[in-house]
Amino acid sequence: MKTTAFERFAGLCAMLAGIAGFLYSVSFVVLARSAPAASVLLIPLFLTLSGLLAAGALVGLYQRVQPTEPGFALLALGLGLAGALGAAVHGGYDLSNAINPPLDNAAAAANLPSQIDPRGMLTFGVAGLALFFFAWLIGQGGLSRGLSLLGYVTAALLVIIYLARLIVLQPTNPVLLVPVLLVGFILNPVWYLWLGRTLWQEASQSVMAKRAVRG
Repeated sequence: MKTTAFERFAGLCAMLAGIAGFLYSVSFVVLARSAPAASVLLIPLFLTLSGLLAAGALVGLYQRVQPTEPGFALLALGLGLAGALGAAVHGGYDLSNAINPPLDNAAAAANLPSQIDPRGMLTFGVAGLALFFFAWLIGQGGLSRGLSLLGYVTAALLVIIYLARLIVLQPTNPVLLVPVLLVGFILNPVWYLWLGRTLWQEASQSVMAKRAVRG
């Protein structure tokens, strides 16, 4: 059973995840070129924060859509948590290497695939699958149709990003660059901010309804 307190917490996590995800994209795309020294720390920091915050948001979403299709909801939550925590651990691994580089050639080490999240398999691939199921559940569960459609588009592009990172690898290739820019700067932040606002509003309405009954 969902609780109002946790639904508010999940809504706040979702909004903060959207902000952290946007700042991660700014660090990855903009600061990596204009301020590379700062980006070495900020990129993994915001990746870690966005993953941890997304975990709280997805649990709140799971509670909201679970009655519709419990099996699919549990599958979406499992995939979503794997993707979110995989991103957080990936960021934590990179952050620890940025603070205390284990190798003399830190640049070469940074280009190696993460053993935990190779080429973003969890951060993008698994997260995209989770978002696809959540988008379907949102549409079935009476939440915003727009949020559901945005989830489908974002999910598809997340999977494309993973496949492009796996096969193409070159970050300037349009096959990878265009989806990264769309997801990082627009779709993913907007989706999480929208989700956070929805969960927060539902929690507030629930509180008001309880107060009206008591009054």
